[in-house]
Amino acid sequence: MSTTDTGHAFEPGRPRHAQITAWLRDQVAEGRYAPGQKLPSERELEEQFSVSRITVRRSLGTLESEGLIYRQQGLGSFVAQQKITQGLVQLTSFAEDMRRAGLEPRSRVLHRAPVRAPARVAEALGLEPGAAVERLDRLRFGDDEPIAIDRTWLPLYFAMLLEPHDLEHHTVYEVLENEFDVPIDSGRYRIEAGVANSWTSEHLGVDEGFPLLAIERTSYTADLRPIYMQLRYYRADRVSFELEATRVSDGRVSGMRLDGFEPVFGAKNPLTSAGDEQENTHVE
Repeated sequence: MSTTDTGHAFEPGRPRHAQITAWLRDQVAEGRYAPGQKLPSERELEEQFSVSRITVRRSLGTLESEGLIYRQQGLGSFVAQQKITQGLVQLTSFAEDMRRAGLEPRSRVLHRAPVRAPARVAEALGLEPGAAVERLDRLRFGDDEPIAIDRTWLPLYFAMLLEPHDLEHHTVYEVLENEFDVPIDSGRYRIEAGVANSWTSEHLGVDEGFPLLAIERTSYTADLRPIYMQLRYYRADRVSFELEATRVSDGRVSGMRLDGFEPVFGAKNPLTSAGDEQENTHVE
């Protein structure tokens, strides 16, 4: 355990920016900095913790994104008057989504081997382009019907942890959390429309050009260490996503708080089938 000149002890193996963030968060929670009160300056935090300006700014950036503080250019960082509590939006695995929908999940591993990381994958995982990663391709079933196919890239450290485990009957979430106490605490999503190519159409049992829902996700540990980047392709006729949001304001900024975001599985997507229903119920 390393100690700064001011006596603050850093835990080994945990990023210093995350520890400074936690310390500042505790100071606010304990009332040592009241709403509207200015926090120590970046220079003061640098000297207090014997770290770089980049480390300090990363810590303050995390607190700002949480709504705990706000920053004013040229003046510094201040404790927010009212912290907006983010509604719980669960990060769930494919198996959890299936079970909640009343479907029996199953996976088939199509590919599992080391590869060189494409530039986009390397960037998401914080690696150099061409770095070695493990690529994991899986076909996903609900009640023995193919619903999705995904391609996942993992840094070799996490791939080694998963190596002896059966990923046809267990998810990456389950293994890392239950066996190694590595919870997946956050994720960044990108969702867009897509169409099936020869690879996805062959495994999903649809024609090339069939509409798909494409989801890119990068998942992180509690200290924002990337665990994997994944591309998943859902059959668009079997899944849609429902989002619940609430309008909130803290007196300075108003916006929408995300309260729920989850997949809904069904025999037909109600939006894409709406035109069929209208046609079938038309009366001459």
